[in-house]
Amino acid sequence: MHRVGAKHRGLRAVCLVLLVACSVCISVAAPAVRKPDAGDALRARYDNLHERLEHSPFPQHVYVESFEGTSDSRGDVYAVVDYPIATVGEALTSPAHWCDLLILHLNVKYCHPVSSDGHTVLSVAIGRKHQQLLVSTSRVEFDYSVAASRPGYLDVELNASEGPLGTGNYRIRLEAVGLEKARSFLHLQYSYTYESAARAAMRTYLATTGRGKVGFTVTGDSNGAGLQFIGGVRGAIERNSMRYFLAVDAYLSTLSVPAAGRFEKSIERWFDATERYPRQLHEIDRDTYLEMKRSEYQRQQTLQ
Repeated sequence: MHRVGAKHRGLRAVCLVLLVACSVCISVAAPAVRKPDAGDALRARYDNLHERLEHSPFPQHVYVESFEGTSDSRGDVYAVVDYPIATVGEALTSPAHWCDLLILHLNVKYCHPVSSDGHTVLSVAIGRKHQQLLVSTSRVEFDYSVAASRPGYLDVELNASEGPLGTGNYRIRLEAVGLEKARSFLHLQYSYTYESAARAAMRTYLATTGRGKVGFTVTGDSNGAGLQFIGGVRGAIERNSMRYFLAVDAYLSTLSVPAAGRFEKSIERWFDATERYPRQLHEIDRDTYLEMKRSEYQRQQTLQ
């Protein structure tokens, strides 16, 4: 009886040893699961959009898409630019450089980076398409962070929890990955959420001043009369997303210009770039824009 029990215990021990050995073999043999890489994902997105970028109906190799929810909207601009990723990374990991490019946008009236305890905030004044006193603008505080900066890939984020007129959760994200021939693939995302007051204001705008304005998503053609583009809320978010992308592009294009003349050249290039998309982006004449931005930039330099 004791010999039988001992025998069973021995068999159980042998089985346990074999089970552990097998599990070790399995764990050793199983390949490690590789965490998804944001740079790889952006490069895959480039591969997916390559044909659309090459055959874009627009003057640049750009592709624009948008999303409209019940309380949020988002615009995405994808583009190939003629700057190496090292240049893009060096230029766009500086908060001060971001202020220099954000103010190119028609509605940005002021931008100043503030650092506290190793944390950087971009204090941005948002206003109308004409000159304004800062007291009549809306201030948006963007938390600035470099999510990733390594050879071949860049990811910078600007996030603000509150905005004007019941809007919030603003996000500007810029990703870039290096391509061959000293080029880069950029992805700029612009999004925000809105409450009932903001929705009502948007409806009023789209029914009045914004009536007939369009974005960049092609919805079809009108029997040979030309391309038809998305309107409404999606059209509005696409226009703003493109303006921010063109600000990035204009700033990058002036890096070879001596610092003293860089801003003047950047506002000229931003305006000229927007005029390549007159159906979507034309708002004011060139001289008015240049005069306004010179004044705003001077104010930005003196009110630190």
